[in-house]
Amino acid sequence: MKAQEIREMAVKDLEERIEAEKQNLSVMKMNHVISPLEDTSKIAKSRRDIARMMTVLAQKQKQN
Repeated sequence: MKAQEIREMAVKDLEERIEAEKQNLSVMKMNHVISPLEDTSKIAKSRRDIARMMTVLAQKQKQN
């Protein structure tokens, strides 16, 4: 997900998306422990997307 797309989202949407992505990340990690994923870079990409969304969310909350 690109930073520009994230900046266009509303605060409430960002909070919901972050929670969904965190749950998705934990599921991916669990599945990776049980049987290795074909593309392990998905875990890192997901972590970076979550961090990017949290950064934009903090910026938006600071503005308000």
